[in-house]
Order: sequence, then structure tokens, then C-alpha cells
Amino acid sequence: QVQLVESGGGLVQAGGSLRLSCTASGRTYNYAMTWFRQAPGKEREFVAAVLTGWSGGGTIYADSVRGRFTISRDAAKNTVYLQMNSLEPEDTAVYYCARGRAYSTSPSDYDYWGQGTQVTVSS
Repeated sequence: QVQLVESGGGLVQAGGSLRLSCTASGRTYNYAMTWFRQAPGKEREFVAAVLTGWSGGGTIYADSVRGRFTISRDAAKNTVYLQMNSLEPEDTAVYYCARGRAYSTSPSDYDYWGQGTQVTVSS
């Protein structure tokens, strides 16, 4: 059983920064490790993914966050990070970490999820 635990959310003013962490109890290598977010009344949406081994290579970003967010992976700590800069009120959401066998922007393609961490950006 894989467990994903997110942390690092909070309240920040527009233009500020936060770094989210997702620590996994199971393997992350060979899987797509992905961040999604869900705002109130909206569907869960893809934010960023980091791919390794069989899942591919490199990082992928949603257009809405490219250039502001950076996803990275620390293999030694089995942790995936999401560095979020130049935050905007529209970034307010619950952020979820997920593990999947391959890259996808569809939440249904991911097998394991964390509990989520709230990010609130005030204007």
C-alpha cells in the first residue's frame, strides 16, 4: 500500500511563494508523480508532473502555472516538491499529490492520492 502525505500549504498574499511537499511511503521511481488542485465548485485539474524511468522523463506543467511553479523530486527523501512563486488568488485550491503509471492529466488515471493541503492566496 502506497501512502502519500502532502504538507506546506497555507495562507499567502498575492505575489508570494509556497513550497509543497509530498512524501511517499512507496516507490516513486518509474511512476508519474503529479500535483493536481481543486478549487471550490470546480473539477480537479492537472498542475504539474515529474516523470522518471518507465513513466518517461522530465517535467510537464499546465499552461496556467508554467513559469511560476516548479516541480522536483528528491530520490533520497522519496519526496516530490512543488515550488510555487508569483502566486495569484486564482491559485487558491486544495492541492493533491498523486502517483500514476504514466503521465496523464486525468485524475482517474492515478491510483494513489494524498489527503490534500489547502493553499489560499489573498489579494
